Amino acid sequence: MVNLIPGLRSALQHTGSVVWLLVHTIQEMGDTMLRGRFPFRVSMFFHQTDRAGVGSIPLVALVSFFIGLTMALLTGYQLATFGQERLVPALVGIAFTRELGPLMTGIMVAARIGAAYTAELGTMTVAEEVEALEAMGIGPLRFLVSPRLLAVFLLMPCLVVISDLTAMAGASLISRWAFDIPFRVFYETALENLQLKDLIAGILKSFLFGLIIGLVSCYKGLAVRGGAAGVGDATTSSVVTAITTVIALDTLFNVVLVALFE
Repeated sequence: MVNLIPGLRSALQHTGSVVWLLVHTIQEMGDTMLRGRFPFRVSMFFHQTDRAGVGSIPLVALVSFFIGLTMALLTGYQLATFGQERLVPALVGIAFTRELGPLMTGIMVAARIGAAYTAELGTMTVAEEVEALEAMGIGPLRFLVSPRLLAVFLLMPCLVVISDLTAMAGASLISRWAFDIPFRVFYETALENLQLKDLIAGILKSFLFGLIIGLVSCYKGLAVRGGAAGVGDATTSSVVTAITTVIALDTLFNVVLVALFE
């Protein structure tokens, strides 16, 4: 029990630092906009959206397609023993829309974009470029953090939708081949069984996961110490922390959702 106290204290300190980063980033953006200026370069924001969104589409689509295919194949054979293989469309549709789509997308974005953000900001911190921005009177949080944070926050729902659609495409293909379920029947059954709360849960999760990934990766990058080795350690820590936090928050979100909508 005693050994857990330092770890808990460290976790609380890091959580407070991440919250501080979010609050002060919003504050810097607000102060800049009150002076009649845009908080960051629009070109930088669109560059980050291209990296976080468009650049992640092939990875998200490919992985989701194969997961949807595998899930339909394995669950379909189990359901076929009870003569219920027609439940595959509903199972895959609800599972990906509500759970697997946001979760798998969050893990992939954390590994791809979170690591890149941490490495970039960590390199700038080690090279004292962040201090140079402060010396020039440029707020590093609104200049460096805000476009990256907004990009991953706003693009996560779009990536989740792509994940859901490609997973359904993979599941429909294997269902047509292995269980003789026509494409039209597959999609009609999936849509009939989806509920509004499933769609809302998936979208809310995507926004939350995007915010967490952006905050953790930027915080780890700005907190780098120790040169090139520190950048490597921070990048590893960023990916591990972001993925662990996404999974933990997903579990907590599901518990709250089940409690509210039995």
